[in-house]
Amino acid sequence: MAVSIAACSQEPAQDVVEGRGAETANWWDNLPRAEWSNYERVLADEAWFEIYRVFPNVYAIYEPGQFEEVISFLIVGEERALLFDTGLGLAPIAPTISKLTDRPISVLNSHNHYDHIGGNHEFEDIAGINVPYALARQAGASNDAVREFIAGDWLPEPPPGFNADDYEIKPYEIDGFVRDGIAIDIGGVTLEVLHTPGHSPDSICLLDRANRRLYTGDTFYLAPLYAHLEGSDFDQYAATANRLAALTPDVDHLMTSHNVPVADAKYLQAMADGFAAIENKSAAGVETDGAVEFSFDGFSIIAPDDRN
Repeated sequence: MAVSIAACSQEPAQDVVEGRGAETANWWDNLPRAEWSNYERVLADEAWFEIYRVFPNVYAIYEPGQFEEVISFLIVGEERALLFDTGLGLAPIAPTISKLTDRPISVLNSHNHYDHIGGNHEFEDIAGINVPYALARQAGASNDAVREFIAGDWLPEPPPGFNADDYEIKPYEIDGFVRDGIAIDIGGVTLEVLHTPGHSPDSICLLDRANRRLYTGDTFYLAPLYAHLEGSDFDQYAATANRLAALTPDVDHLMTSHNVPVADAKYLQAMADGFAAIENKSAAGVETDGAVEFSFDGFSIIAPDDRN
């Protein structure tokens, strides 16, 4: 591991992780996650990021030292490379990316929550979906707005040289727009943009039909799915889940943005079934920090409390 998470379990909690599901206490006890052993680790001397070659010319840039365990993906084509998200911004990401490819870099965010846009300001070519939520996030976020995410159990051991007083999401500029159905050709790799609102209004997925991969952002991963946050919309999320379930025959691998990099495509249908079970009241939920968590096989859905 790039950071000594295990040692942190001996330290008293300062601010516990709340509103993120039931199994958050001492979250670092799950590390290292066994799934990462399936992939080749590269650039092992990086001080903060863990980088893995998941498939040829596809790299997962993993940040296991903070609760989100966020993963950004670098997809390298023959002409340029696409960086799907830029992480937390706790450490510069551009120098790491430059060690992985000499292709021009285009950034595209799965959505514009703080843990996926932290390094946007380091890049000049940034595309985004043209919705008000995404446009507003270009302004960044102040230290006051994001400091809770680096307190106590959120960040048990900071990166080398990190100063909590200086942490912020710096402003950036979207200089090109994508839309639902548009195809992005980076040379030998074509990625189809799917607008998948629900977790947030600006959520997108990327579909690589030729390689049968779906980059899901926060729309799906093997952990609690957040349909209860400010800006989330449960009904839109359910519709998105149904749309993605229809892609199951065309996809083998879900490239997920938290905890582990790859999940089986069977979870697309399972996610749709989970939302349906909540809607028809056949799923039992548990109250958690003002919301309701519904548990399914391999993941859960946290919904607003009016869904119980």
